Amino acid sequence: MRIVDAASGALFAVGAFFFFAGTVGLLRFPDVYTRLHALTKADNLGLGFVAAGLALEAGELSVALKLGITWGLVLLSSAVTCHLIARAAWHGGIRPWRKT
Repeated sequence: MRIVDAASGALFAVGAFFFFAGTVGLLRFPDVYTRLHALTKADNLGLGFVAAGLALEAGELSVALKLGITWGLVLLSSAVTCHLIARAAWHGGIRPWRKT
């Protein structure tokens, strides 16, 4: 087994962990705002680790750059989409959860 294969496998595993953590946050958190926070943070990190693992396996700089650009665009679109959903929820009258 090559070191690159082991490193990319570790990156895939860490990425899968963050995807799993985001899914748990989606299912467990009490309101739309905390769920959005869990999903955007965890999924962006998960995608970053998976893209890094794929870039290691690609072997070509052009493919690695395309993966990096894709990850950057997903980061940007995820932040914008999260903000739009949270703003729509706020204007729709959904208030943040408070422990009673």
